[in-house]
Amino acid sequence: MAKRLLSKNVIANVVSSIIIIMGILMLPALGFSVYYGESDFYPLLYSVIITLSFGTGLKFLTRKSKDAEIKKRDGYLIVTLSWVSMAIFGTLPYLLMEHNLGVSDAFFESMSGLTTTGATILDDIESLPHGILFWRSMTQWIGGMGIIVLTIAILPLLGIGGMELFVAEAPGPTKDKIHPRIKETAKRLWIIYLILTISETIILMFCGMNFFDAINHSLTTNSTGGFSTKQDSIAAFNSPVIELVIMFFMFVAGTNFTLIYFGFKGKFSRFWNNDEFKWYLGAVLGLIIILTPIIWMETDLSFFRSLRDVSFQVVSIITTTGYATADYTLWGPLATFMFFLLLFSGASAGSTSGGIKIVRIVLLMKNGFLEFKKRLHPNAILPVHLNKQSVPSNIIYNLLAFIFLYLFIFTLGALVMTALGETFDVALSSVATSLGNVGPGIAEISPANTFSAISSPGKWVLSFLMLFGRLELFTVALLFTPYYWRRN
Repeated sequence: MAKRLLSKNVIANVVSSIIIIMGILMLPALGFSVYYGESDFYPLLYSVIITLSFGTGLKFLTRKSKDAEIKKRDGYLIVTLSWVSMAIFGTLPYLLMEHNLGVSDAFFESMSGLTTTGATILDDIESLPHGILFWRSMTQWIGGMGIIVLTIAILPLLGIGGMELFVAEAPGPTKDKIHPRIKETAKRLWIIYLILTISETIILMFCGMNFFDAINHSLTTNSTGGFSTKQDSIAAFNSPVIELVIMFFMFVAGTNFTLIYFGFKGKFSRFWNNDEFKWYLGAVLGLIIILTPIIWMETDLSFFRSLRDVSFQVVSIITTTGYATADYTLWGPLATFMFFLLLFSGASAGSTSGGIKIVRIVLLMKNGFLEFKKRLHPNAILPVHLNKQSVPSNIIYNLLAFIFLYLFIFTLGALVMTALGETFDVALSSVATSLGNVGPGIAEISPANTFSAISSPGKWVLSFLMLFGRLELFTVALLFTPYYWRRN
């Protein structure tokens, strides 16, 4: 008897649940539309109705499959289809609003939001009605922790297969759990996420932001997304206190949420015993120390203004949030190149940030240094150590495969974007910032600009690169291999 390849009904049943939750999460945007009495009420209402109707209909058609077990092969396809489905239904408010976006622009904006990339095609953000603006921020908050993790936390429908989905969606090479049961882990992660979001909203209001701006920026800070309610991003507020608050929460959002959980429990020694966190903190402080005097000497800014702008931009880019208080491409070629390199790094594994992740970079460097020792002592057993423990060889092999795949996709993406007519620097930085889920790039897509000038085919390419980056490459790339579709 041939082995089951894919459970189509099981996959459709789980995806339908994700779509239903997506429709429910659209509802808060309706409240802002009603409160402000703007023209986006019916576009949002129709979006909710369409999304819930489709999800409910698909759930009804596949209802007999709801108790089936989810296999690992199913998990990868479920996660990918769920994210593509969310991006598709997330376009509805943009397509149905009064001054609607085209399909390419709407999908780009939706995918950029859900993957917390933060790249935008909007050239006049303040002209959007409040309900649409809130939905735009909400997409990033949904995507930050991951809707699969949310589903595992609040619904029992995924059962044992929830672990397969958690592994396929969770960011980073480590899948540390804060509870033996995956449902409890997911629930506690979302509780931490919610506490951070509410806390930042309250603090920003005390710092002078109105409630609407505060909640929107809190949603997009803790998701390391970077969408703002202002065209000039955080620079529009021109407030050192607001910048400091957002910097703090960006840094926290770029920290492994398992460490944050133990921090809430008073176990702060976990931070200082964690190699990745020490490298993360060291990288942020080191870049600020190096770049501040360079910017001070290269520009007419005062030392303290240089320190303020550099600190914010470094934290924003390394955490892949993408907020801006200044345009780093105006700071000279050295600073521009350093920020371009930061488009690849990302912050901690297990955080809401994108990119390669610092732990992978640290392991890659340690493995590289060990190769020098092995040249001198070829018979010695020299394992790579992280957090005072040896790292299994299979993790190192996975790391090398990930780095190769990341660079391969980056190179291929840059070639495609160049073939589509983009300039060399735009092609390189647009692919780097999309794959790393960062947001701004260099040249015509610098922090002071948008992606509106990118061609429609280019926006589709970048949209799917965002998906690749958010799902850690392998989850999506596996679907393009012949091994995935074989029965053995």
